[in-house]
Parts: sequence; C-alpha cells; structure tokens
Amino acid sequence: MKLDVMAGGGDLRAVQQFATDAQKAGVDGLVFTEGARTAYLSVAAAALAAPGLDLATGVAVAFPRSPMVTAQAAWELAHATGGRFRLGLGTQVRVHVERRYASQFDPPGPRLKEYVQAVKAIFRAFAGEEKLAFEGRWWSFSFLNAAWSPGPLPDGIAAPSVDVAAVNPWMWRMAGEVADGIHVHPLHSPSYLDEVALPALREGTQVAGRDADDLQLIVPVLVIVGDTEAEQEEIARLVRQQLGFYGSTPAYAFQFDRLGFEGLGGQLNALLKAGDLAGQAKLLSEEVVAEFAVRATWDELPGALADRYGGRAHRLVAYLAQPMWQRDPASLERWGDVAARLAQGTG
Repeated sequence: MKLDVMAGGGDLRAVQQFATDAQKAGVDGLVFTEGARTAYLSVAAAALAAPGLDLATGVAVAFPRSPMVTAQAAWELAHATGGRFRLGLGTQVRVHVERRYASQFDPPGPRLKEYVQAVKAIFRAFAGEEKLAFEGRWWSFSFLNAAWSPGPLPDGIAAPSVDVAAVNPWMWRMAGEVADGIHVHPLHSPSYLDEVALPALREGTQVAGRDADDLQLIVPVLVIVGDTEAEQEEIARLVRQQLGFYGSTPAYAFQFDRLGFEGLGGQLNALLKAGDLAGQAKLLSEEVVAEFAVRATWDELPGALADRYGGRAHRLVAYLAQPMWQRDPASLERWGDVAARLAQGTG
C-alpha cells in the first residue's frame, strides 16, 4: 500500500510549502479536497513545487463544470506532473450543487456516470484516437478542431485515471463499470468495505467485463496517533469532531445503523443543528470511534494500518496530517516513516 496525505485548498504558496515538505518527508503523494478553494489550482501549485509526488483531486466537484472544462484541466495536470495525476470526481450534496453552484443535481448517480464517460471520450479526442462525438442525456460534444485541442500528451504519459467518490452500493457498481478507481468516504468501517462496497464493486466490473483488481481503492484514514495518552487525546478530539460532522449527514446514517448504533446519525444531526458539538463528542463513544478510526502509537501505526486495510486498499490517505503539520512541521517526517514501512511490508 502507498500512503498519501490529505490536503485542503489554501494559499497557493502555503500549498507549495506543504508539498515540498511532504516530498522531503517521503510520503507517496497528496490528495486535494475541494471546498472553499479549487482543487485543480492546488494540484498545479504542488506539481510545480514537488514534481516527484503523486497528486490527485479527492474529490473535485463535477457538475458545476462542463466535462470539457474538467478534461482540459486534468490533461494539463497530467502533462505538468509527468503522468502522476489522478482525476477524482464527486457529486457533492444537493444543497451545494443547487444553491452554491447553481447547477443541476438530479439524478446524481447516472449523471456522474455519464460525466465520467464524457471526460474519457474527450481524453480520447485530445489524444487523436477518435473524433469527438459523444452523445449523452445531459452532455453532448461534437466539435473540437485542432486550434482548440491541447493535442496528445508527450510519449510515456497516459491520459489521467478517472476516479469517483462512492458511498452507496449503486455508486460502487457504477464505479466498477466506468471508473479507474474509487475514493472511499472517510466515514467507513472495515465491515462496510467487505460486506457492502467491495461486493457492489465486483458486480459492476462483472457487468462491464472488467477485473475488479484493476481498480484503485483510495481510502482516507482517520488516525488517532501519538506516543503518549495526552498526544492521542488531542488528535482524538479532532477525530470526534470530524466523525460528528460526517455522521450528522442523513445520507451516511446507515453507516451507524448497520453496526448496531441505530439512530446515532439522527442524534448527531439534531445536535449539529443545535450547535452542540460537545454533545456530539459525548455520543461518540470509544466503541463507535474504534469502528471508524485507527488508534496507535507511531511505532504501532504501520502494522495497525496493514492489519486493517491489507487486501482492502491500494492507497491510504492520512486525513489529519495537514493540520498536524500546521502545528508541528516535523510531524510529516513521521508520516514518511509510516509510508516507507508500508511500502516495505514491515508494518
């Protein structure tokens, strides 16, 4: 398994410093989320500062951008990174797409499937493999002359892989049909991967005549790490905040229900609306946290990650590594050691 670091958008010079430090530390790559800042600009900044890193959007919001706009950005980033860029796409939730971006949302699953197919068709047109002639329900593309095409990538650089975010079984099946990889949601348990996600993925690949082992599983990991109890509790507070935020989303309530914590999602949602974050933290017992997070000392962490995700993930993404770096830049070196031990199989 490879170990990447999750990164949020920010000042582009700060992004470059983080990328430089991450490369020096020896982590494998950076995965950029998209919130208040665009993921694509952050990837470009990181690529120019640290050309040896694997870089990905994890994930960029699809629907507010035409597939042509997304394909052009991804093509340029593939070139800038020497082929070390993966395009990760997601739907976001309805309120953001409709009210923040003023874009169409329904039906999100089929719409994202067509979006991926359109992007890949545009990639083939850029490469000169076929004429641009994509006809879909929501997007159609039929014009691309030489003056407006970026042209083929240099020899040795392939078109970017296209990954999608998936939570429910339908999305996992869709990913198995058309995507190159899947971004797992941070709110997940091992049993969810084994019993819900991976079986649905295999169903999708069988429909498309593909091999499930060819798809990359990119898994953000909430880690409570520290060599003392005090260090771990400081990180545990951040993990509980994140679990409370994600767990309050109604679409994710099933993650709790299927583990026997029925109604927990609704309780977290009510407390979020009331602004009671302390109440959320109290609801998230050690039993709950253990289902969704890994707790270990730094020396134990590579083994704990290998035990939990071996055979389930290709790339792990350290979810809280950036805020840890902001507090203590030297912490990235410890993540680099974890990456090295995972790569060597010496967890």
